[in-house]
Amino acid sequence: MPIAIGQSLPEITFKTPGADGPATMTTHQIFKGKRVVLFGVPGAFTPTCHKNHLPGFLDKAEAFKAKGIDTLAVVSVNDVHVMGAWARVTENADRILFLADGNGEFARAVDLVFDASMGGMGERLKRFSMLVEDGVVKSLNIEDSPGKADVSGAEAMLKQL
Repeated sequence: MPIAIGQSLPEITFKTPGADGPATMTTHQIFKGKRVVLFGVPGAFTPTCHKNHLPGFLDKAEAFKAKGIDTLAVVSVNDVHVMGAWARVTENADRILFLADGNGEFARAVDLVFDASMGGMGERLKRFSMLVEDGVVKSLNIEDSPGKADVSGAEAMLKQL
């Protein structure tokens, strides 16, 4: 059963791209004492993720800040180098924290995994968005299809704040 509203995020260590190379950040470091909008995507550079889901959050970054969001973060079952390239190509590493869940540890811990092996992508993270306050899930929006970014998109999340 997927993580639910009112539950705390599990303690996971993510890889993050940085100016000096890959770094690590724990769930505690990212979420403790903060209001964070976290959204998950099946894969960096994949069509819906790259052309729809991420751009919505980038376009609305200031609106999220105005509503008291400390951090916008995106997570994917990709390695840190792919996430770093995605941050560079979109020129937005300063507005969104890019989190690499390369081994799918976070995806499995929150039970938001789907099997994309038919498309040659292996296990991936379901598309979702959530509001997390001090490590506790306050809202959760999971798409029923990886090719959609409706209930998990930026507009839908802004309406929940």
